[in-house]
Amino acid sequence: MFRRLALILLGMILSAPAFAVESAAVRSPRAIASLAADSAAVAPGQSFQAGLRLRLAPGWHSYWRNAGDAGAPPEVTLTLPQGATAGPIAWPAPERIPYGPLVNYGYTGEVLLPFEIRVPEGARPGDAFAVVADATWLVCADVCIPEEGRFTLNLPVADRAIPSPGMEAAFKGAAARVPRPAPWSVAAGATGRQASLSLSGPGLSPTLVQEALFFPSRPGLLDNTAPQPLVWKGETLTLGLTLLEGERPGSLEGVVVLSDLAGQRPAFEVSAPVVGPAASGPLLPFGQALLFALLGGLILNLMPCVFPVLAMKAMALARLSGEARGQVRAHAASYTAGVLATFALIGGAMVGLRTVGMAVGWGFQFTSPGFVAAMAWLMLAVALNLLGVFQVMRPVGAGQSLAGRGGHLGAFFTGALAVALATPCTAPFMAAALGAAAAMPAAMTMGVFLALGLGLALPYALLGLFPGLARLLPRPGPWMERLRQFLAFPMLGAAVWLVWVLAQQVGPDGVLWALAGGLLLSAGLFVLGLAQRSGEGRGAKLARMTAGATLLAAVALLPRLSAAPAVAADAGPGAEPWSAARVAALRAEGRPVFVNATAAWCITCQVNERVALRAASVQDLFAARNVAYLKADWTRGDPAIGALLQEHGRAGVPLYLFWAPGAAEPVMLPQLLTEGIVIEALGGT
Repeated sequence: MFRRLALILLGMILSAPAFAVESAAVRSPRAIASLAADSAAVAPGQSFQAGLRLRLAPGWHSYWRNAGDAGAPPEVTLTLPQGATAGPIAWPAPERIPYGPLVNYGYTGEVLLPFEIRVPEGARPGDAFAVVADATWLVCADVCIPEEGRFTLNLPVADRAIPSPGMEAAFKGAAARVPRPAPWSVAAGATGRQASLSLSGPGLSPTLVQEALFFPSRPGLLDNTAPQPLVWKGETLTLGLTLLEGERPGSLEGVVVLSDLAGQRPAFEVSAPVVGPAASGPLLPFGQALLFALLGGLILNLMPCVFPVLAMKAMALARLSGEARGQVRAHAASYTAGVLATFALIGGAMVGLRTVGMAVGWGFQFTSPGFVAAMAWLMLAVALNLLGVFQVMRPVGAGQSLAGRGGHLGAFFTGALAVALATPCTAPFMAAALGAAAAMPAAMTMGVFLALGLGLALPYALLGLFPGLARLLPRPGPWMERLRQFLAFPMLGAAVWLVWVLAQQVGPDGVLWALAGGLLLSAGLFVLGLAQRSGEGRGAKLARMTAGATLLAAVALLPRLSAAPAVAADAGPGAEPWSAARVAALRAEGRPVFVNATAAWCITCQVNERVALRAASVQDLFAARNVAYLKADWTRGDPAIGALLQEHGRAGVPLYLFWAPGAAEPVMLPQLLTEGIVIEALGGT
């Protein structure tokens, strides 16, 4: 009975003028504007939808987030109770509106521009939740007239949210018009001013899709008046686009609206790097990308980046000799799981960052000085462990069992470390596979990364499938302890290399902080080793606390390193820093241009420079042909260079491009160079 009375009372409150799900309207002969909500009552800690509602007179229109050739989108500024937050406008898909010689993107009739508002946890039932919105919008017909208004909604706070039947249909209709992520593979290409955007995958066919239109996210990209011809090839839909005069974009981002026979207009958010000539589909079929990724991961085992991890691999392989089949399989499975889990983590991070609009690629984590320093310290810690300064597992001895928890954890983290150190290297087949993955939906992208991880783990995984291979290895014995100590030095060499990379990123001050952190880490691990050898007494506990404090002090230096200003990149002898404008200027002069996209942490890049690009024969040919040599240094993750990589379908460095005089498109060289490859690309003999 009490509940019924409470609901009747709440209904009476909601019918009062002080509480409403739609504000008083601002009216003109052109439009009626108001602020609406989908809830008649809101609840603490929960979210609800509000939105600017525009009802436009016949012949008048307003605008989308990209207005097209002219106009401006509506803007809403909110004033909310303390602790409340609001999200951005969820823009419904627009229409293509011809306007004299122009084409605009916007809305006619009625449109609701929704946004989410979150009620703070501290809101009290019985109070009013006031939403005040100051809005401006532009309406156009033969002329354009700016309009504005202030709107107020007072919504009651209740124990639970109560939807508004009167506005439910309007908000559901707006949500249905909001674009969702495209479930298909997306690819883009361009040659001169002609571009293309392709969607490929199940569910796309000319019998279902009658028309498709692409609306770019930013203005100044397309000739909006140009037609967008639709071409079908199997399950691949390709739209022809016309770019404006100027530099080719690094990517195409926006909304594709598909129209079907029933008049429905589902909309999808799309994003793809612009590569090579106009595309007719994905860079590689998904199956071929998986195969290339598997081969690239397998070859990655031979690259110099992974060599320091061979220390731990060698010890684990030696311990496998003579073990039972089940133990060998379990150890190989743990290593493989570590590799795959780490590849999944890196792939997921790249997909997530790509979703929010950041241009990232293979090895992107090494663009952070803090990460580079942390990896250097990890290499130092592994070396100290191998030298016996401290222990993370039982000492390696003859016949040590792999059945213990430590052995499997060690194998798992050996796999994770192998991946972390493999990222500064690239191998054949990786470029094509990762470039294709960048244009695929998230699930396919993750599949390519896992195939790459399986390739890296394959030699060890084969031991799990064929444990008898382990019996071919040397038997465990005293030699293992000497080998263990010897293999600490490749780890120390890796730490030295990483500190050198840090010097290229943040200069001498950064190196000083990194060395200070290494000193603290060494001291902490030395004290930890003393504690491990002294037993479990009070002195051992104090030593462990001291070690922990020292290690925390070292970790506290990482934010300082990440925040350190970047040092100016030195292009080196005979080279100049890359910029898109400089490339365009040199090509306009008719000079041949060679671009080297590289990074200090990319070992493949450094080897290519020393073996091929700095060779006397190549340098002489550069001089004889008056080749402009530009270096694009991605050591600190320059976004412009990231866009350059995406533009040419690469997921990371190295990237080598050569424009012959007058050539519209560059020649893309392989990621592993020789003198002969470079000389042939330059047209030499």
